Amino acid sequence: MYSTLDQTLALLQDDWVLYALPLFFIALAIEWTVAWRKSLPLYHRQDFFASMGVMLITVVVDLIPKLLGVMLMFVCWKASPFQDVVTRAPQWWVLLFFLDDLTYYSFHRANHEVRLMWAGHVSHHNSQYYNYGTALRQGVGERVIKYLFWCPLALLGFDPVMIVTMMSLSLIYQFWLHTETVDRMPAWFEWLFNTPSHHRVHHASNVRYLDRNHAGVLIIWDRLFGTFSAEVPEEPVRYGLTRNIDTFNPVTASFGEYVSIGRDIRRSSGWRDALRYLFLAPGWSHDGEDKRANTLRAAEQR
Repeated sequence: MYSTLDQTLALLQDDWVLYALPLFFIALAIEWTVAWRKSLPLYHRQDFFASMGVMLITVVVDLIPKLLGVMLMFVCWKASPFQDVVTRAPQWWVLLFFLDDLTYYSFHRANHEVRLMWAGHVSHHNSQYYNYGTALRQGVGERVIKYLFWCPLALLGFDPVMIVTMMSLSLIYQFWLHTETVDRMPAWFEWLFNTPSHHRVHHASNVRYLDRNHAGVLIIWDRLFGTFSAEVPEEPVRYGLTRNIDTFNPVTASFGEYVSIGRDIRRSSGWRDALRYLFLAPGWSHDGEDKRANTLRAAEQR
C-alpha cells in the first residue's frame, strides 16, 4: 500500500501539463513568427523575457504548495464517505468536469475580488501585451492556496488522480485563449465556451471590462453569475492594469502588489482598515477615491 506521500509524488510526475509544454512553446514560436512577418505589435522583447522569468519563479514557488495540496487531497479523499461510491466511470468524469470548472471560476473570481489573493494573481495580468508568452506568465503567489479550493471535491469522493487530471486539462485548454490572432469562434461556441475573445476581455484594463469573464472552459458560469462581458468593436481592449507597473523585472511583477498592500496597511487608520486592504477588492482606499471595478463601472453608467 502506497503512503500518501508516495501517491502524491507518483501523481505529480504524471502531470499532463508537463507533456503539453512542448506544444505550448511550438505555438508560441508560430505566433511570434506570424507577428514578426506581418509586423503585428503582439510581442515586446523585454516583456516576453519578463514573462519567462515570472514563469520560472512560478515553477519554483509552486513546488511545495502543490505537494502539500495534493497530499491534503488524498487525506480528504480517504476520509470521504463517498470514496466507494464515486468511481472513474464516464458519468463521474462528466460530473467532475462541471464541478472542476465551477471551482476554477470561483477561485479565479476570488483572485480578482479579494486583494490579498489578487496580489498572488496579478503577475498574470500586469503585462501590457497579450500573447502565448503571457499565457505562461502565471500568478505566482496564488499557488500557495490554490489547491485548497479543490480539496472539497476530494471530500465528495473524487480521487486526486481524477481531480489533478481535470485541473491539468482545464489549464491546457486555457493556453490557446491568450492570443489576438483568433477573432471570433462560431456563435454557438462563443455562447458556451471560453474563447480568445472572452479572455481578451478578462485581461483588459478598460473599466467596462474590469473583473469580467473569469471562466476556465465554460463561459456559462459568467453568464449565470453576472460577470460576463462581450468584447465590443467600439471599445478595443487595453491590456495591463488600471495603473501599470512600468517595469520588466520579473520579481517586481511577481511580488510587487504585496509591497503595495504592506504600504497601504502601514498608513491605514486602524486594524479594521488594515483588514479591508487585505480582503476587499483591489482599488479600495480608506482616505481616497474608491477605485474598485464595480464602483468605477457604476460611475461610468450614471
